[in-house]
Amino acid sequence: MGKGRDWNVDLVPKFLMANGQLVRMLLITQVTRYLDFKVIEGSYVYKGGKIYKVPSTETEALASSLMGLFEKRRFRKFLVFVANFDENDPKTMEGVDPKKTTMRAIFQKFSLGQEVIDFTGHSLALYRTDEYLDQPCMDTINRIKLYSESLARYGKSPYLYPLYGLGELPQGFARLSAIFGGTYMLNKPIEEIVMENGKVVGVKSEGEIARCKQLICDPSYVMDRVKKVGQVIRVICILSHPIANTGDINSCQIIIPQNQVNRKHDIYVCMISFAHNVAAAGKYIAIASTTVETNEPEKEIKPAMDLLEPIEQKFVSISDLYEPTDMGTESQIFISRSYDATTHFETTCADIKDIYKRMTGSDFDFAEMERKKQDIFGDAAE
Repeated sequence: MGKGRDWNVDLVPKFLMANGQLVRMLLITQVTRYLDFKVIEGSYVYKGGKIYKVPSTETEALASSLMGLFEKRRFRKFLVFVANFDENDPKTMEGVDPKKTTMRAIFQKFSLGQEVIDFTGHSLALYRTDEYLDQPCMDTINRIKLYSESLARYGKSPYLYPLYGLGELPQGFARLSAIFGGTYMLNKPIEEIVMENGKVVGVKSEGEIARCKQLICDPSYVMDRVKKVGQVIRVICILSHPIANTGDINSCQIIIPQNQVNRKHDIYVCMISFAHNVAAAGKYIAIASTTVETNEPEKEIKPAMDLLEPIEQKFVSISDLYEPTDMGTESQIFISRSYDATTHFETTCADIKDIYKRMTGSDFDFAEMERKKQDIFGDAAE
């Protein structure tokens, strides 16, 4: 198994979309200077017990064995429509109203079959359930564009992963924070959140109080201000081989759409390896996760486990999912949501933006932040 320091295993596995919100945040804040990323080598979707590469460009669509000949042509037309779609230019809309037309209607417009709908909604737009089908199509179109734009940046897949694991992200922010005078206190037990007149005024640790006007924390510190909304099962597997039928690549993501396994939520697998400095030489880490639906969660995740055999060692964890009942308006305590089962950071970024809005009263504006960065760093920002 190699040395202990060869291993950096993330307990909550997630990839970054190359053109996604987290990468933009890291670039704006300059945290990228402390990080090295590697592209994930492939993105796959599960169909009928086998895995297939996710086609997301016109060329890949025509070459994919996931669809028959006529389906390919229809899917290619759909991709061209999405790529050209511009909500400010009615000519590109082909009679579609981005605020009213549902995604189901768009799929019908292009006569796409159920399996193509499955991988489009779940592997390109990265939805976890099928609720999006009856909602206005604009969000889905933007999600598919994000996938295609992220893919276009590096070619192999739209996902990035930091060398040495996700623990490098908070470390990068800690270094940046120190430059601006921030203080980090690690391994400090939290004894009490100190309140006065219903408002947070500080945090007590080992007899001392750190005073504050606002507090950001995860649900575990304030269980009386959150509600449980579900559970996630995650299984960390150590393998001595790459996943079968992926062409022996060192990293990949596999999405098992819920319809393929008669579920309500997708199952995700992400695999990373020694190539990312997170495992000993020749070893691979595959982490399967999904939202729990029954009282036998290990059975629910079996389709993913079957893809990973033989497994040398596995570690199963079931975590409760919480979201805040207190939005922080009065208390000034701002609570994040628990990490969901998805294998990318887009839902987490939405949560960060939500906390930002609750704290400041205004939306997080990327363009404004980019302008400020130019003011602070000038040309050095490049």
